[in-house]
Amino acid sequence: MSTQVTPSRRSKRYQQLVNPVHPSAWTDKSTSWSSEPFYVRPSIPEDYQTLAVDENWKPASNMQTVFYRSFTRSKSLPPPSSRNKSRSRPEANTQEIFEVGDTVCVSTGSARYDSVGVIASMWELRMGKSEGVQANMFIRIHWFQRPIELPRVRPRREHTEDEVYFTLDTDAILPPSNVVRHCTVTDIPIKENLTQVASSRQTRSANFRQNDFSSFYCRFALDSRKGLYYDFTWSSHKQRALSESKEEQASGGSWNVPVESSRRRTTRAQKRPRLRKITEADESSTRETDADYEHQESVDGGNEDELPITADNDLDSEPDVHIEALEDDLPKTPSRKRKRTVSTPSKSTPRKGRSNKLVAPTPHSKAAIRKRNNRKGTVVRVPPPDLTREHYKQLQKLPQDAWLRAMHVLHVAARPDVLPCRGEEYNRVLRTVEELLEEGSGGCVYISGVPGTGKTATVHAVVRELKRMAENGETTPFTYVEINGLRIPEPAAAYNLLWETISGHDVSTEGHLKTSSKEALKRLSNHFSAGVRAGPGGHACVVLMDELDQLVTTKQDVVYNFFNWPTLVGSKLVVLAVANTMDLPERVMSGRVRSRLGMTRINFQPYTTLQLLEIVHARLLAAKENLPPKHQQDVLTADGVKFASMKVSSISGDARRVLDICRRTVELVHPKGKTASTEDVKEVIKVMQNSPTAAYLKDLSLHERIMLAALVKCIKREGVEEIKWGEVERQHFIYAETLGEGVSARAPTLGELTLVLDSLLASRAMLMEDGFTAARKPVGERKVILNLEQAEVERVLGDVGGSLWRNALGAA
Repeated sequence: MSTQVTPSRRSKRYQQLVNPVHPSAWTDKSTSWSSEPFYVRPSIPEDYQTLAVDENWKPASNMQTVFYRSFTRSKSLPPPSSRNKSRSRPEANTQEIFEVGDTVCVSTGSARYDSVGVIASMWELRMGKSEGVQANMFIRIHWFQRPIELPRVRPRREHTEDEVYFTLDTDAILPPSNVVRHCTVTDIPIKENLTQVASSRQTRSANFRQNDFSSFYCRFALDSRKGLYYDFTWSSHKQRALSESKEEQASGGSWNVPVESSRRRTTRAQKRPRLRKITEADESSTRETDADYEHQESVDGGNEDELPITADNDLDSEPDVHIEALEDDLPKTPSRKRKRTVSTPSKSTPRKGRSNKLVAPTPHSKAAIRKRNNRKGTVVRVPPPDLTREHYKQLQKLPQDAWLRAMHVLHVAARPDVLPCRGEEYNRVLRTVEELLEEGSGGCVYISGVPGTGKTATVHAVVRELKRMAENGETTPFTYVEINGLRIPEPAAAYNLLWETISGHDVSTEGHLKTSSKEALKRLSNHFSAGVRAGPGGHACVVLMDELDQLVTTKQDVVYNFFNWPTLVGSKLVVLAVANTMDLPERVMSGRVRSRLGMTRINFQPYTTLQLLEIVHARLLAAKENLPPKHQQDVLTADGVKFASMKVSSISGDARRVLDICRRTVELVHPKGKTASTEDVKEVIKVMQNSPTAAYLKDLSLHERIMLAALVKCIKREGVEEIKWGEVERQHFIYAETLGEGVSARAPTLGELTLVLDSLLASRAMLMEDGFTAARKPVGERKVILNLEQAEVERVLGDVGGSLWRNALGAA
C-alpha cells in the first residue's frame, strides 16, 4: 500500500509577483474565426511562447499553426434606457469583425490609456488534424507610439495631439481580448494645432484625453530605442505589407520597416550596371530570387545608422569599364551575387518578390546620428558644468564683501558649477550607464564610498550630462527618477515613486498616486515581467537610489526587487545605487542579493590632501569672480587651507568636514576684516572638538545617544524639525538593534524609553510641546524638536560611535 507524501512547500521569498496572461485568455468564448485558414505550417516556439508560463501546458510534437485573416467578437450592448421604450429593442449582442491590417486600440494593463497598433497576423494552435482541441487564439500587434508613451528626456519636437509614430519592428503577441476597439490611422493631419513635444519639464495633463481619440495621424516611423525619426507614408506601407507572400504575412515581418543605409545605397548604385552586364552575358547562370540578393546586400550594408555620404572620389568608376570588358571574356564560376536581374521567363507560377522600400531619416535624426558617430571617438570627457548656473546666480545677489562671499561658497549646501577631482569616477559611471542605454538592456551600478567623497554630486553630474545628450539626440532617450532613502517614510515607499514614473503620472499637476506600496509592487512586477506585452511605452528608465543604506530591511525585499528587475528580459531599467559602505552587500545582504549587485561596482576613495586643497581653492576662486580689484582680498591663507586639508585627510577625507572648518575660520575673522591664518584654523578645530555640546554628547548614555540619532533620522526623512514622538519611538527601536552594544542592544520597554526622554528634556537637548491642547493629545501624537545644532550632533555621535553610526546618520 503506497503512502501519500505531503508535498514540500517551496519558499516564495524574493520571487516576483508575476501576473502573466492567464491561459484561459487565449480561448475567449466570445471570439471566433470569421475567415477560412490561408496558411498552415508546423508550430515553432514563437507561436506558443506566451503559453509557456503555465507549467501545466506542454506543446505537442504534431502541433500545427493555422493562420487566419479575420476574427469575430461578440459585443454586448447596454439595455435600452427608459426614454427609448417606444423604440424597438436592439439585439442583445452585436458582432465586431477584426481583420489583418486593421488599426486598433489595445489595452496593455500598465497604462491609463490605450495603446495603438495594427493587427499584423492572427493564428491558432491545432493538434494534428483534430480541429479545436487546443483552440488558443493569438494576434500579433505591431505598435504605433503616442507622444505620451515616449521617454520624458528626449529632443523637443512638435506634434499634433492625435499624432502617432509607426515603430520599425516592435510588436507583441496578445490575446484577442486585449483589443478594445477599432481606430483610424491616416496620412492626413486631422487637427492642425501643434503642441510642443513633451520634455522632462512638460506637464502631462493631457493623459486623461488620450482615450478620447479614435482617429490618428501618422507621418513618421520611429526607432523608439534610439529616438530616431524616419520619413514614412503609412498608406503605402500598409498596402505593401498586405500584398506580401503568405509566409511573410504569417510571420509579421511584412510590417517591419527597412531603414536606409548609406553603404547599401551607394553599393547598389555602383554595382547594378556591372551586375546587369554579367547576367546578360551569362544566360546559363542559375537564377536567384530578390530575397537572396537583398540578403547579400544586407551583409554588405554595414551599420544602418550611418548617414548618406557624398563620395568625393569615385575611384572605381573609370577602371570598371576596362575590367568589365576583360571579365566578360574570361570563363568564371557564376557567384550568387551575379545571378540577379535579367533572366529567362519561368514556366512555374511567378512568386512575387518583396519590394524593398527603404525609409530615410529626417534631417534632425541625421544630425543626431552624426553627433553620435562623432562622440564614439571621444574616450575621456570632463564633468560638464551646471548649465543652470544656480551657484553663480546666488553669488550675484551677495554684497561685494569677500568674507561673506567666501562663507557662502564654503557652505556644504553650495554646489559649484564644476565638480573637481572626480574626473575618473565620472567617466566610468557615465560610460557604464551610456553603454546600458545604447544596448537597450537593463543593469545595475553599485557606487560606494565613505560620506563626503562626492558620490551623489558625481552621479548628479552624470545624469545632467545624459539629459543634455538625450535632449540633443546624442544618446538614447530615457526617463529619470531619483529615490532618496532619507526622504521617504519607509523603504517600501520606493515602489510608489518608481511606479509613478513608469506609468507616466505627472506628480506636479496631479499629485501623488493614492496607491499602496503593495499594489505598486504588484504593478511594477507585472510591468517588468511582461516585456514586450507591456506595450510600446516600455522605454529606458534610469533610477538613482541614493542612501541605499536606509532602504535595507530585515527581509531585504526592497533592495532585491530593485536589483532583480534590471535582469529581466526587456525591462530596460538602469539602477544607480549609492551607499556609504563598500561592503554593504557582504555585511547585511544574502548571497542571492549580492549576486544581483555584482555587475558593476565603483568605489570612491576618500579625498587626499591635494584633492581637498584643490576643492577649497576652487571655491575661494569662484567667490572672487566679478569682484572689483580692491575687493579681491585673500580671506584664508594657503597654509591655513593646507593645514585643514591635512588634518581632515588623515582622519576621514571628508570634503564636507574641511569646508566646514574653513567656513568657520572665515566667519571667525570676518568682524576683524583680516586674512585667516593657520593659527585661526587650529583654534576653530580645537573649538569644534571641545565645544560644550560635544562634551555633553560624549557623556550621554547609549540609549540617550540612540534617541538623538533617531530624532535626527526622522528630521532628515520628513524634512521638518517637529517630529511626532511616536515616529521617534519606532526609529529608536530600529536603531537599538543595529547601534546597540552588548546587553544594551535589547529593545527597551516603553517605560524605560520614557525615562530616556525625560532625561533629554531635563537637559533641554530635546523639547516637547506642552500646554492644555498638547496634553489632550495621545503621547505618540505630541511633537518633539531637537534643541541642539544638528550638524554638531551628527559629527559628535559619529566620532563617538564610529563608522557604524556615521553610516546610519549619513554624516562624517
